[in-house]
Amino acid sequence: MQASTYAVKGGIGFGVQKRTRILKGFGESQKPSLGLRMTDRTACCGLRLSSIVMEAELTSARVGANGIFRSLAKPRSVKAQASDGDLENLTSTVPQGKSSGTVLPYVGVACLGAILFGYHLGVVNGALEYLAKDLGITENAVIQGWVVSTLLAGATVGSFTGGALADKFGRKRTFQLDAIPLIIGAFLCATAQSVQTMIIGRLLAGIGIGVTSAIVPLYISEISPTEIRGALGSVNQLFICIGILAALVAGLPLAGNPLWWRTMFGIAIVPSILLALGMAFSPESPRWLFQQGKIPEAEKAIQTLFGKERVAEVMYDLTAAAQGSTETEAGWFDLFSSRYWKVVSVGAALFLFQQLAGINAVVYYSTSVFRSAGIASDVAASALVGAANVFGTAVASSLMDRQGRKSLLITSFGGMAASMMLLSLSFTWKVLAPYSGTLAVLGTVLYVLSFSLGAGPVPALLLPEIFASRIRAKAVALSLGMHWISNFVIGLYFLSVVTKFGISSVYLGFATVCLLAVLYIAGNVVETKGRSLEEIERALNPAI
Repeated sequence: MQASTYAVKGGIGFGVQKRTRILKGFGESQKPSLGLRMTDRTACCGLRLSSIVMEAELTSARVGANGIFRSLAKPRSVKAQASDGDLENLTSTVPQGKSSGTVLPYVGVACLGAILFGYHLGVVNGALEYLAKDLGITENAVIQGWVVSTLLAGATVGSFTGGALADKFGRKRTFQLDAIPLIIGAFLCATAQSVQTMIIGRLLAGIGIGVTSAIVPLYISEISPTEIRGALGSVNQLFICIGILAALVAGLPLAGNPLWWRTMFGIAIVPSILLALGMAFSPESPRWLFQQGKIPEAEKAIQTLFGKERVAEVMYDLTAAAQGSTETEAGWFDLFSSRYWKVVSVGAALFLFQQLAGINAVVYYSTSVFRSAGIASDVAASALVGAANVFGTAVASSLMDRQGRKSLLITSFGGMAASMMLLSLSFTWKVLAPYSGTLAVLGTVLYVLSFSLGAGPVPALLLPEIFASRIRAKAVALSLGMHWISNFVIGLYFLSVVTKFGISSVYLGFATVCLLAVLYIAGNVVETKGRSLEEIERALNPAI
């Protein structure tokens, strides 16, 4: 069992104001900058993914689609929480205006990578039984396990590789290169006549989705306007969910056609080709272009994405972020330097807490929990879990740019801790025995709902925001590597731990992890809502 999570507004104008940002422990900067107003909110939704079968409702894809570019133009105060707990206000007031650029189509192209992420994770669930018969490994559970888990091993390699490729070749070129292992991997899986070929195909596909897991949120964060970055980041979650759902739907003909599993794997070739072609017409990240000294290309990309009226503003921010620093691209060892380690450790810790918080356990046991409450249908159980996830992520998407990332994380892990304690008690307290089934279902739904409010979608959105531009790609890759490694280890040992200590004790342990996460986030995570990536960078990583 393995799980993987991952888990927008208009009113554009600009004006100049003077602001002071002081974040104790990180240094300070005091420069004039161009403020932007957050002018809208979007309800987009996404689902947490698992290689355990989990279904979602197709209608979730439409949630909030018509609220993407509505303007509510009004000034607001931006709050930034430093890691030492000091809270400061920054007021941004901007004249009303309308952008002539467009970012949404290019986010959609990038999210083809998210679709492939979800599809490759989910496709093996329905196909495993049939490919096992076809390849003669029905009685060999170990080999079947390798067919499933090789994808995770490849994803771990891909997540680390993606950062280096994105820094060297650029974000869009990395997408195009990534299509190669995705296409070859899908083709080998679809045509495999031996288990060795199948495992090689899964490994290549894993490398491909590992790269996309790193560069999709990175690219989206770097091409998104400040005031809609949170909502657009949540769209990544939606497309991952669509990928999982597509894999589930693709498996429906299996009962009547046992060889259909080959077509299921082959389907993944189509979005891989579309990703490569779509990126040929998509702009490169302006921030990467600026970092490479390609100023005219950066201005052209900004004009395409944000409109010509915002070129001067965005270029100003990029220039201000680079002032006083002529540093070259960071190496891997720079991530562990005293200058960057604190913020890098936050990224790694968020994904570690995400995996150690128990989402695997809840999804794995959801079917048996619902059966104990009289819900015998696996589809109904999965639909209920999926509906909770859809609703929670829709709420999170609408609040991401208003309430902020940090508050959603704290609320999310707090709710998960309470849900885990409820689940643990429902299995142990005899006085609750008559209501144990109902309480277990309630705890499961509340847990998934809480997870989808923050712990699922926020880490992948927050990390590209808090990392400095010179370390962003590699730091995101390192954090996602932590995600894949912990994912693999938990999947490997989870059942053994449950057998030894019992599910109730394990749930209690997960509740403890969630509470520790709340304390860690309160003391170490900074708020990033309403602040440009350059503004965040100057606050957290002052130039030396």
